[in-house]
Amino acid sequence: MKKQRIKEKIGLHPVMFLLILCLIVIVVSGILSFFDVQATYNKVSSITGDYQATTEAVVSLFSLSGLKYIFTSTVANFANFAVLSNLLIILIGIGIMVKSGFLKTVITLMTKRVKKNTVTFVLVLICILASIIGDLAYVIFIPLSALLFSYGKRSPMIGIITSFAALTCGSGISLFLTSIDSSLLSMTLTNAHILSGDYSISSFGYFIIMPILIIVLSLIITYISENIITKKVPKYDFPEEDIEDELVMTKKKMRGLLLAGGAGFVYLLIFIYNIIPGLPFSGNLLDYSQELYIDKLFSYNSFFSNGFVFVVAVLFVILGLFYGIGAKTITNNKEFIDSLGHSLNGIGKIIVMIFAVSIFINIFKYSNIGGVITAALANLINSSNFGGLPILILLFIAAVLSSIFLPNPLNNWSIMSATIPTLMQVGVSAEFAQLTFRLGNAVSISLTPVFAYFIVYIAFLANYNQSNKAVTMGEAIKFQLPFAIISFITFLIFIIIWYILGAPLGIGTSVAF
Repeated sequence: MKKQRIKEKIGLHPVMFLLILCLIVIVVSGILSFFDVQATYNKVSSITGDYQATTEAVVSLFSLSGLKYIFTSTVANFANFAVLSNLLIILIGIGIMVKSGFLKTVITLMTKRVKKNTVTFVLVLICILASIIGDLAYVIFIPLSALLFSYGKRSPMIGIITSFAALTCGSGISLFLTSIDSSLLSMTLTNAHILSGDYSISSFGYFIIMPILIIVLSLIITYISENIITKKVPKYDFPEEDIEDELVMTKKKMRGLLLAGGAGFVYLLIFIYNIIPGLPFSGNLLDYSQELYIDKLFSYNSFFSNGFVFVVAVLFVILGLFYGIGAKTITNNKEFIDSLGHSLNGIGKIIVMIFAVSIFINIFKYSNIGGVITAALANLINSSNFGGLPILILLFIAAVLSSIFLPNPLNNWSIMSATIPTLMQVGVSAEFAQLTFRLGNAVSISLTPVFAYFIVYIAFLANYNQSNKAVTMGEAIKFQLPFAIISFITFLIFIIIWYILGAPLGIGTSVAF
């Protein structure tokens, strides 16, 4: 009798999926360009303040010039792909915190006697609040959330899924204006000034609705994670020594914590002092060419925007190094250097994934398919003749759909903000329109590989995957679907209730124009 080998069905690897998507985009862009698919919308000129017709057209990649672009831009695009550089730098800092034992000691101490759902809620809340630092939050919190759950003897995949859901669904929610919000407000005001030349929006314009959204969303994501995702994620098998390992707080570990805490505090104190304006010798890291403080801190040319990932990495190195010195887990310079590279071991597969997604995003962006879809949706809103609430709902749904193809809120809103005058004419305030767009954008970016940091999420899922099967794009998206669906419903309910009640959004802002 012949032995039959039972082969485990292996799904399509994310890299292969992305390469197939690249081929599809090339062919589809050629077809759409051949039929001259385009969308024209009225865009307000930031110079003259008047409407100007702007056309978004599909650019063919199924041509000699298109193929030339792919081959000539791929290397440069990958070299400048911020996802890769930011992730590598952060992993260097995380590596020494892991190798020295700092993270394990701190996380175990903080979570040892805390309920699992409380740990999840705190992680979700921090991730939502982290929207203030923009996209850097993805490369910081996704790796850390995996370690948080792993040290808590829970599947790190749950931590990765939960943190990514919180970071994406919470990307449009912040107590304070972020750099993205500031840039969006500039576009919003440019369009609002068409109808009202003196229109203004307060910096605290969302100070009432935001805290409520933050708490409600944190509770919802925690509930989904604990009651749905934990049942869907495969069982995670920990090494026997990790299961039996219990933290024993020795004098060396306590000394390490004290040294790390002291050094980290001094470092943060120096950094914080240099982003506070008006004090003696302070504010050295601000961009004084900007007017608003948030722009001084987060503008494109500011130190914070260009150097924050390194600031965080240095903090992590300081914490890991001083803990290692105190706990005697780092005793010489060789151990220090080896610790820096600890988290980079076996990162080759992640780099290949990032390379593949950089190609896909580059050619998809060049094809301008996302721009055409967004412009068409903006035209649909402007020609709808809907009243206040129906047109708000239409804007929200349009933002959800367009963000699948154009997830960057700045690029998306540069087109979609053309709907502001239309919404104002039916009594909707410009700030409520922007909030509606932001909430819609946050719903769907977790579901699209066009979003650059989606690959960080799926790469870490693959990194902690113990199955012989690859974690497919479909599975990664399936994990996010419950969060996206419930966020869609929650945000839509908030929009409807706030509009009906006419409640203020914040200080000096209203839902009505």
